[in-house]
Amino acid sequence: MTAPVSVKVSRVFEATAERVFDAWLDPAMIGRFMFGPALREETIIHLKVDARVGGAFSFKVDRAGQEIDHIGVYREIDRPRRLVFTWGIAGTSDGESVVTIDITPRDGGCDLTLVHEMQPQWADYAGRVEQGWTTMLTALGKTL
Repeated sequence: MTAPVSVKVSRVFEATAERVFDAWLDPAMIGRFMFGPALREETIIHLKVDARVGGAFSFKVDRAGQEIDHIGVYREIDRPRRLVFTWGIAGTSDGESVVTIDITPRDGGCDLTLVHEMQPQWADYAGRVEQGWTTMLTALGKTL
């Protein structure tokens, strides 16, 4: 049995923990920092969020004519400190990955740590995953 692969990205924000946390559950904000032409060549088809423990999300985009539906289920929602959700692509059966976001308030803002645990077969993609989350967190900082 091989252990999951973990990618960790941290960032300091000059915004309240509540504001940073809420961005992860607001489709309008998700469309500004996670998906869309501001980040990469793609068109947003829909961003659906059922923000409750056990609720699902679907972030569907068109990249070069290919529809990609990023899906997941919220496992833990502890505003404004912790958000845990599964992460995958609809129609694939490559194993579930889990994203954990911890937010710590501090003077003048907050610290965010994101850990993405993936199945071992995705180890070769860890660098790309880290770069993707880094890009999104940079965009989140500019959006807030």
